[in-house]
Amino acid sequence: MQKAAIEKNNEAIAAQLAPVGRETVQDRVYSELRRALIGGLFEPSQVLTIRGLADAMVTSTMPVREALGRLITEKALEALPNRSVRVPPITLERLDDLLRARILIEGEAIALAAARMGPRQIATIETILGEWDEMRALKHKKDVDREVTLNQSFHFEIYRSCGSAVLIPMIESLWLQSGPCIRVAIYAFSEAGEVDTAQYHRRIVEALATQNARAAREALAADISRPFTFLRSKLQSAASKGQI
Repeated sequence: MQKAAIEKNNEAIAAQLAPVGRETVQDRVYSELRRALIGGLFEPSQVLTIRGLADAMVTSTMPVREALGRLITEKALEALPNRSVRVPPITLERLDDLLRARILIEGEAIALAAARMGPRQIATIETILGEWDEMRALKHKKDVDREVTLNQSFHFEIYRSCGSAVLIPMIESLWLQSGPCIRVAIYAFSEAGEVDTAQYHRRIVEALATQNARAAREALAADISRPFTFLRSKLQSAASKGQI
């Protein structure tokens, strides 16, 4: 009698709880695809298939399908008629829209952070900047993955100090949509021979160290605008030559 009551109680509990294993796999797949997009692992206009991603991540198609659905909702990916998806292509309209939104949202976050960052936070972003300098001093092939990671760490260490639980998810969404564009810009800068990209981050650190919100916002806007402006110029040049 007691055993039957226990089993009935367990069944009632099970009916209210989602399967942990399945949910964990879905979350891991989503997080990994999200990380890849922010890091620019996928190129603009690249077509992705559910089966191809499932094979690459050694998982079934179900968690991949659901993760892609979430990313489509977040505007990080686009659905195609043949059940595949693609990374949104780079267009002038998309570049301008993303740049405008990032300057507005991230500019507000850094202005709020300027008044809240103490010596410990400043030391942390200076350490990240030091790692950036060490990386760029190496003579071997440019480490784009490391540069992308350090850039993200630098910015989000600042944004986490803004004190707003609302702004952070908005910024993450904008980075999710910007990732493929930024990676293209990094390669383009390298081809153009640009070297000291960290100078923009140094200006941000100087403004934050003096709690100058206006200067921090302006320095951030210059940093964010640089890759978008560069890509915009390349698109316009290609269009004038009939290449797109």
